[in-house]
Amino acid sequence: MSTPALASPGSLARRAEQALERLGDHRSLFFEGTWHSSGELAGRARRAAAGLVSLGVRPGDRVVLCMANCPEVGIASAALWRAGAVVTPVLFLLTEAELRHVFADSGAVAAVTTPEFLPKVRAAAGRVPVVVVGADSADPARPTWEQLETGDELPLVDRGPDHLAALLYTGGTTGRSKGVALTHAGLDAAGEAAALAGRAPGRTRSLLPLPLAHVYGLMVSVAALHAQEPSEAVLMRWFDPAGFVALAEQHRSQTSALVPSMIALLLTQPLEEHDLSCLERVSSGGAPLPVELALELERRVPGLEVQEGYGCTESSALISAQPPDGRRLGSVGKPVPGVSVRIAGPTGQTLPTGQDGEICVRGPVLMTGYWRAPQATAETLRDGELRTGDVGHLDEDGYLYVVDRIKDLIVRNGFNVYPRDVEDVLLAHPQITGAAVVGRPDPLTGEEVVAFVTLAAGSTLHPEDVVAHARKHLSPTKYPREVRIVDAIPLTSVMKTDRKALRAQVRA
Repeated sequence: MSTPALASPGSLARRAEQALERLGDHRSLFFEGTWHSSGELAGRARRAAAGLVSLGVRPGDRVVLCMANCPEVGIASAALWRAGAVVTPVLFLLTEAELRHVFADSGAVAAVTTPEFLPKVRAAAGRVPVVVVGADSADPARPTWEQLETGDELPLVDRGPDHLAALLYTGGTTGRSKGVALTHAGLDAAGEAAALAGRAPGRTRSLLPLPLAHVYGLMVSVAALHAQEPSEAVLMRWFDPAGFVALAEQHRSQTSALVPSMIALLLTQPLEEHDLSCLERVSSGGAPLPVELALELERRVPGLEVQEGYGCTESSALISAQPPDGRRLGSVGKPVPGVSVRIAGPTGQTLPTGQDGEICVRGPVLMTGYWRAPQATAETLRDGELRTGDVGHLDEDGYLYVVDRIKDLIVRNGFNVYPRDVEDVLLAHPQITGAAVVGRPDPLTGEEVVAFVTLAAGSTLHPEDVVAHARKHLSPTKYPREVRIVDAIPLTSVMKTDRKALRAQVRA
């Protein structure tokens, strides 16, 4: 399934200049009590670019950004692109050892952080200079971000569309994290496709709780460069459900982008007690979205539509999105412009409509490869096609359905069990608020299905009740034989279910 390609872009720095010229200076970003204009942010980025060059940053150099959400994350990215450098964003939740790997592997020449993460970043960076946002420094060898912004503006160092724009490190759930090399063209194509998917006249107020250091948040930021009318964004330092509801009500937010675990946390709030009537569209990505969560949020926020999309770091965060002419619940939409999807069988053959297999992708949004990892690149990119490692199928109208990750597959008595199938059934129970399923080695069946569940306040469910519910709705090969009731499902740093941690628990 494919759609026509979008126009070829230039560099993201050039795209930002075009956006400012097209939309003019306007109120653009709200953060913790203060509004910032687009012109102000652009001017700060131009000056910061000159400051970074004075530190020795050159075109093609990688610079690590390790911060919680704040305006300076976007300013730093814009400044680095203006200087021709490569943004290397990392989540502040990474350990010192994980950060040290990023610095060593990327060959970063500088880092930008905020005071609360400075000790960890400085320890991981070694001799690499670290610039601090929002801190005083009398040491000229350790300049602050504010000092970098005091000089002249840097003329744009233009880069071609195929030059590297960002280097993002994967979560490393199957080994050491790998750097995903994304070009200006790839990120720009994903941003433009996302903007087209969510475009509606007059829909200009958004609420941004996603970590900007994650590819999903980065893609949403690039999508803003393709706005057709001046827009306003409210940025959260980090997501908390009560804060999200309060800001959405206060600023009359119309759109937001979330991951499923955020939606689940929102449902714990007294949504009916707040005026969320302006909230029209929530896009969901980053992990499979249970249909029950989408329907429940729509029920409790009248007028809201939840639209699930699909992508991965290796595809600049976007592969498919719900088309404007109609969504299909349970589907992640259709391939975005320029992207083609096919479903491959075990030997690489193309499978027919409706049959599950590995999701394979072509298009301008794809990475150029894994940084300094030719073998891993060759395994994932084959003849220009990305093998995603996800299982899914296409329907007769070209809508894509994601079933699960291949590596999460449980094989019980020779039968395939996809955790999401079991989780969706468990979440349909009114007293179950969260569910995660993994496999446990078993000498008789090969693997046994183990479910972790969280319960609603006041629930009296016991593990055997959960098993009985699952048996009513699942075949004997699929229902869990073991259920563990827990206070919370462990999440990774990007708020996905941490199956690695759960597998460690069941194997202990």
